[in-house]
Amino acid sequence: MRNTAKFTTAVLAAGALTLGLTACGSDKDSASDTSGPLVVAASPTPHAEILDYVKDNLAKDAGLDLEVKEFTDYVTPNTATEDGSVGANYFQTQPYLDEFNKKNGTHIVSVVDVHLEPLGLYSHKVKKADDLKSGATVAVPNDTVNEGRALQLLASHGIITLKDGVGTAATPSDITENPKKLEFKELEAAQTPRSLDDVDAAVVNGNYAIEADLKPAQDALVLESAKGNPNSNLLAVKEGHEDDPRVKKLAKLLNSPEVKKFIEDKYAGAVLPSF
Repeated sequence: MRNTAKFTTAVLAAGALTLGLTACGSDKDSASDTSGPLVVAASPTPHAEILDYVKDNLAKDAGLDLEVKEFTDYVTPNTATEDGSVGANYFQTQPYLDEFNKKNGTHIVSVVDVHLEPLGLYSHKVKKADDLKSGATVAVPNDTVNEGRALQLLASHGIITLKDGVGTAATPSDITENPKKLEFKELEAAQTPRSLDDVDAAVVNGNYAIEADLKPAQDALVLESAKGNPNSNLLAVKEGHEDDPRVKKLAKLLNSPEVKKFIEDKYAGAVLPSF
């Protein structure tokens, strides 16, 4: 049985950091008290599941007191880490973290890569990407990095063409060729799998695909390749807390052979170890 605190939060605009910090605040700064439990903010799937495995099977022997808090958005875990409400987070990629710090003036840094969740294009209406009709609507995540990553996925499979060099900063305005005249619907990342009955297809982040009972290796029309992919999910802390002994213990456990086997056995290719 899981013993994990769960938090459901609305996505906060960049200008609403104060609200996010208030919502997550606590009387005790968990990041500054290295004698207490390490509180880690995580997305429910697969991040919290992996942390729960560590907590239930590995943490005690390593002398680590670990507490997991689940959040369903991609903003609050960073604001909570910044203000010390939690000691670390595990939910994001390096490109997303870099963009978040730049936009919000936060000081979150990567500790260790853990896994990759391949982005995929899914549909309830067609069986192949080639079957998308002219003018079809495709939902994509609306945050900067994941939207660019989604468009890069489509471009890598010849569905669209993007301007050279746009990378993960790509937006629909950077599309130079769109043979199917696709229309793009920008949604908060967690909403993309829920949109599948309303759009012709959607690009869905791996964790949200799993939560929606989608099987990336089987159900995706097109899927990101793991080879050379810079979008590994990572453990992160506020700058200055990298040497916290609790963080070092967790980083070592997250890159252990036991966690690698757990990921491979549980997710069957929907989540891939990055170590």
